[in-house]
Amino acid sequence: MSFTASTLSGSKPEQYAQLAAQARALVHGEPDRIANAANLAALVYHALPGLNWVGFYFYDGNELVVGPFQGLPACVRIALDKGVCGAAARTRQTQRVADVDAFPGHIACDSASRSELVVPLVHGDALVGVFDLDSPNPGRFDEEDQQGLEAIARIFLESLLESLP
Repeated sequence: MSFTASTLSGSKPEQYAQLAAQARALVHGEPDRIANAANLAALVYHALPGLNWVGFYFYDGNELVVGPFQGLPACVRIALDKGVCGAAARTRQTQRVADVDAFPGHIACDSASRSELVVPLVHGDALVGVFDLDSPNPGRFDEEDQQGLEAIARIFLESLLESLP
């Protein structure tokens, strides 16, 4: 199966449906969170235009710790009271930020980032981590992107069900 941006076609919701199908195929039968996070980060990074960072941060019981990602080196640890990732983890609500410079406490791991979307990863009541996407384009993410990327996050969480308590 080819996982290139050229394989996505149609409207944005149709493209996200195709991306979700590719994501399901990638994680099918694999419960390891590192393997699945690595493959999903690569899939999304290469399939969607206008991104400069895609990856996962995992909650270690105290803070978020960087996991598999695509892009420039990242902040290793993020407190739950810091930045867009911390806000998503703390509130357990997706954070869609059109202008990161206007977000109080934004952490600039990559100074080129201008907008960000962070989806919390929650299993039951347990925080697993966050799925983080950055773009050098202001206002890169809209409601359709949010819905599509939340679906990818759900696919990731579903892949872990065998290994989560």
